[in-house]
Amino acid sequence: MDLVKLIAGEMNLKPWQVDETIKLLDSGNTIPFIARYRKEATGELDETVLRAMVDRLEYLRNLEKRKEEVLRLIDEQGKLNPELKAKILTAAKLQEVEDLYRPYKQKKRTRASMAREKGLEPLALWLLSQPLDADPEQEAVKYLNLEKGITETKQTLSGAQDIIAEQVSDDAEVRKLIRAKSYEKADIVSKAKKEERSPYEMYYDYREAVRSIPPHRILAINRGEKEEFLTVNLEIDQEIILPIIEKRYLKNGPCTPLVQEAIHDAYKRLLAPSIEREIRAEITTKAGEQAVKVFAANLQQLLLQPPVRNRVILGIDPGFRTGCKWAIISDTGQLLEVGVIYPHPPQNKREEAKKEIMKAALAHKVQIIAIGNGTASRETEEVVAEMIQENKLSLEYIIVSEAGASVYSASPLAKDEFPDFDLSLRSAVSIARRLQDPLAELVKIEPKAIGVGQYQHDIQPKILENSLGGVVESCVNTVGVDLNTASSAILKFVAGLNSTAAKNIVAYREKHGKFRLREELKRVPRIGEQTFIQCAGFIRIPDGDNYLENTPVHPESYNLALNILAKAGFSLPDLKSKTSEVRSTLALFSAEELAEELGAGVPTVKDIIEALQRPGRDPREDLPRPLLRKDVTHLEDLREGMILEGTVRNIVDFGLFVDIGLKNDGLVHISQLSTNYVRHPIEVAAVGDIVKVKVIAIDAERGRVGLSMKDLY
Repeated sequence: MDLVKLIAGEMNLKPWQVDETIKLLDSGNTIPFIARYRKEATGELDETVLRAMVDRLEYLRNLEKRKEEVLRLIDEQGKLNPELKAKILTAAKLQEVEDLYRPYKQKKRTRASMAREKGLEPLALWLLSQPLDADPEQEAVKYLNLEKGITETKQTLSGAQDIIAEQVSDDAEVRKLIRAKSYEKADIVSKAKKEERSPYEMYYDYREAVRSIPPHRILAINRGEKEEFLTVNLEIDQEIILPIIEKRYLKNGPCTPLVQEAIHDAYKRLLAPSIEREIRAEITTKAGEQAVKVFAANLQQLLLQPPVRNRVILGIDPGFRTGCKWAIISDTGQLLEVGVIYPHPPQNKREEAKKEIMKAALAHKVQIIAIGNGTASRETEEVVAEMIQENKLSLEYIIVSEAGASVYSASPLAKDEFPDFDLSLRSAVSIARRLQDPLAELVKIEPKAIGVGQYQHDIQPKILENSLGGVVESCVNTVGVDLNTASSAILKFVAGLNSTAAKNIVAYREKHGKFRLREELKRVPRIGEQTFIQCAGFIRIPDGDNYLENTPVHPESYNLALNILAKAGFSLPDLKSKTSEVRSTLALFSAEELAEELGAGVPTVKDIIEALQRPGRDPREDLPRPLLRKDVTHLEDLREGMILEGTVRNIVDFGLFVDIGLKNDGLVHISQLSTNYVRHPIEVAAVGDIVKVKVIAIDAERGRVGLSMKDLY
């Protein structure tokens, strides 16, 4: 199999692009590095395409390995013939290879294997041939055997039918046809296993076509089955399936009714349950892939939320009985003060709590209060809003997702950072810091614990970790990392680095002081030339000895960058002292002409010009700021038709969840996103977006609000 041509055809790429990319990957280059610094080699393939190529390449290489293994196993049995070998070698899917291997696979004792042990396989083959002038009963007499316990022709014929049934069930072509027809025509049906109130009540008597059931419903039904609220199975009319098999096997003769019985048994007892398992596994895998895709997109948007820099922030981890833990961090993220207030039952020290928070906020010149969105969040928001209004403070507050804060608080990293604090005090610090710099704080948390997906706990952990790990890596390298302030938690995601290298960088920095040049990284243990090449362009040294080191320009292109500056009439110090002049002059240059003149690649020249125009730029700064509030919204304040502003907290297949200041986020169903057709909510908004919404339904009893974005954009 020519993997290069196959992938190029599937992904609509040129073969040379695929070939060069595979060579770069096999040489140990990372995806962020290839996407950013090897654009000429790949034809400017972006990270999304590169990651898709890596996944496909891995699948195809695993497929080739499995083919080799299956060929060896069949050959060892002495049953490999040229026709079978050709079928295996040309199989395009792993399932096809497994179907072809199925008849030769070692099985547990089955009815068919026991019949073979009794010497009935020749009779089964004779029946299958369905001779025209034959008497099955008369033929069956030849296989009576007292020693093997076969005393009646009924036994011999039944055993032969068991062998036929297994042969039909193992027929790769039959399985392929039945699987395709079942996928096309079957319904997935769920019934209540126990009549109790549960989140799965809508599925207590539910039916939907397999081919059209959306991913989130598959995962919901699966979870309901796992939690024993539902029984689930596939249903299809046998009259659709049986003729497909009969057409392949039935002739016309005295033996045909016996073969037909065996076919019906094969389908009911062997094929149907097996195909049902395979189809359910397949649609679950596809649903999981969709869920991972949505989760990954949401996570990327969350990680790339703009930082709230140069602000003193007070973070609150709300709670009832144990109180609300609070922590104040400086404009650089340093912890200034911590405490606990008890404004809620059973203590009810509301006024005392307001005074304590106000005193601490004024003492440290706090500008924003970040409140976690967990238990007692909205009750705590009321306390904060009252304090601001009653004292006419210039303070603002924001509700911050605290998903994963408890995971971080109990982690070894949190224990190292704050060994003398209890878990909730660490959470308060994390809540404040995730507003100040979401990326730097959220990388400390296992991605699946961040909670911006749907049914993530039902997805295979390895698939989820690989995908989300790639998202974190992509975000960290898109933004870049300050080498002199970054924690090991974020450094480990820099292209080419790992946990050990990240810890070594921090240890080196603590011992030798700040890095002045990227080249100094080579002095750090476990960072050799190849690692340096991969990571160098993604680290920043804002106050280093070379101002290029505060840009994404890779050290291998420093001379090219200096030549470009010289062509514009500037030198390196001008990047800092004459930023606007450099920017406007470079904007007049033609990257194509400059690349030809300097003997460089056009994509690289374009990237360098962009980097020189905005040294030190953080790409997150171009995104909209978080929505800050001064007052609280109550459910009873809402009226249908009201237009509100809110923050998109989560995106799922069926809509957006928007924080409009209530205890629960409002839902904009996919049908209410636009007057135009929307394939998926992710096309309309991103996590963190500030959106206008109209209230269209209020369910006071359940605290739910239906929202619409139609006609607002």
